[in-house]
Amino acid sequence: MADPTYNLNGGFKPTLKRFADLQGPDFFPTPRWATFALVENEKFTGDVWECACGDGAMSRVFEETGTRVISSDLYDRGYGEVGVDFLNPQRSADNIVTNPPYNCAEGFVASGVRHSKHKFALLLRLAFLEGANRASTIFSRTPPSRVWVFSERITFYPKGVDPKGSGTTAYAWFVWDKDAPGSTELKWLKPGYKARFA
Repeated sequence: MADPTYNLNGGFKPTLKRFADLQGPDFFPTPRWATFALVENEKFTGDVWECACGDGAMSRVFEETGTRVISSDLYDRGYGEVGVDFLNPQRSADNIVTNPPYNCAEGFVASGVRHSKHKFALLLRLAFLEGANRASTIFSRTPPSRVWVFSERITFYPKGVDPKGSGTTAYAWFVWDKDAPGSTELKWLKPGYKARFA
C-alpha cells in the first residue's frame, strides 16, 4: 500500500513516496518532539551543525537545550545561512544532525560521515535499512552505531498546516558515533515524546 502524503489541495492522498524537496518550494518541517527524542537519548559534545535547517525547527530544539548550533540550508526559508550545499560542504563540525531531503539521503550519509568529528545523526525512514545497494555500500563500509526506532509515528506537514492524525510510515534516527564500537545497535524510543513536546 502506498504511503499517505499530505496533498496541498487538502487532505491525504495515496502516493508512491513523500515528495522530495529538490527544487525548494515544498518544505516539511520536523516536529519538535522528534528532535527532543534524539536529544534525550544521545549526548552531543561540542557544537551541532543542522545542515538542512529549513525554518529552524530542529535548530531551535538544540538551542533550547543550550547547545551551540550552526544552521544552514541550500534554500532560503528565513533561517540560517543560505546557499550551503551539504553534498559539497566547506566546513566540518563536532556533530551534524538533520532531516535530509528524501532523495538525497545516501549523499548526506557520505558527506556527514566525512565532515562530523564525533556524531552524525539523520532522521530517515526505517526502510532505509533495506536495499542491496545500501547493504553493499553504506552498511558494509560505514554502518550506523545506533538506530533509534520511533514507537510513535511521525507525520510531516507543509508549514502552516494544522497537524491532524498520524502517518503510516515508520521513522528512525540513524546515528553514526565515531567513539563507539563498529557494531550497530537497534534501539527503541519510548512512547510519550509526542505528548510531552508537541
